[in-house]
Amino acid sequence: AVENGRNLYQNIKYAIRFLLSGNFGAILAVLCASIGGLPVPFAPVHLLFINLLTDSLPAIALGMEPHSSEVMNEKPRSADKSILTKDFLGKIGLEGFVIGAMTMLSFLTGYHMNGALLGSTFAFGTLCLARLFHGFNCKSDKPVIFTKRFFNNKYLIGAFVLGMILITSVLMIPGLHGMFKVVTLSLKQLMTVYGLALLNLPVIQGMKYLKER
Repeated sequence: AVENGRNLYQNIKYAIRFLLSGNFGAILAVLCASIGGLPVPFAPVHLLFINLLTDSLPAIALGMEPHSSEVMNEKPRSADKSILTKDFLGKIGLEGFVIGAMTMLSFLTGYHMNGALLGSTFAFGTLCLARLFHGFNCKSDKPVIFTKRFFNNKYLIGAFVLGMILITSVLMIPGLHGMFKVVTLSLKQLMTVYGLALLNLPVIQGMKYLKER
């Protein structure tokens, strides 16, 4: 019972970390654009899409992360201790910074290619995909990228695949462009968006590895 309780608490922390770090990354991108006198990177429909699909499904999946006996090696937590500790908030801030930096780099890439609408499309695609990849970062405080644990949550994998299909459809199907305020991307541009989004995975996993060492 104690192990189950600790695992449930841990999974709740994973979901909270995923949501807050992703949202912080989006806020940073908007803040940087405002300070730089640039157009707002996201349309309201972009944020709605992100909150309903690329946020909700991975967060729910992280809450169903398979239990591990490793939690019994951790020190007991005081009942009146907040989840949002200084260390926890620091992790959220650092991971959010990485996501925000990749999103802003993507926005600037598209903006300098062909103006605000392409920049917004790049930023929207990168943020959505980065948050999908980030779900795997939030599975553990330790690096998981080259371990069996990376693939042990079928719900997270399902949420990832569904999210990838949905965001790629929005970016590539012309009939959806008016609704979602995006423009058609060439294959090269789409790969650029994918690449910038994917970068947050090895960067954050690398930071976890260095901290563990």
